[in-house]
Amino acid sequence: MAGHLMSDHSALLGTWEMISWKREVIATGELIDALGENPRGYISYAADGRFFALVVSRNRAKPAMLPPNNDEKIALFDSMLAYAGSYSVDDEKAIHHVDISWNEAWTGTDQVRFYVLEGDTLMINGAPAIDPHTGEKVVHRITFRRVSPR
Repeated sequence: MAGHLMSDHSALLGTWEMISWKREVIATGELIDALGENPRGYISYAADGRFFALVVSRNRAKPAMLPPNNDEKIALFDSMLAYAGSYSVDDEKAIHHVDISWNEAWTGTDQVRFYVLEGDTLMINGAPAIDPHTGEKVVHRITFRRVSPR
């Protein structure tokens, strides 16, 4: 991915709105919308070294009534992600040190996110990993647009 790597880490500060999230299958190069077309999401990096990320599928179904039934709960869980914690950053990656997560398998882990900044566009790539839904080795490619100043 072309772009200038920023040595001024304050450039990440602020809130970023998700533009796209693609899952690239490494074996084939196929790009797939990770949470369907045009997912909604935000990531925010604060000056105190904390971050949060929240992403949902654009077409999530509302439960018929509250509380949701078990099938509705599963559909809601499978159509989102949310996690937060502290972060550290260098010229090519932000490491998310996960303190809390929608999926306890992520809590207590470090999630490496390689980034490139181009103006008010932030492109993040995850490290190659096995997709838990398909078993394929994939890279997640996410693009954000800045929505708040540093």
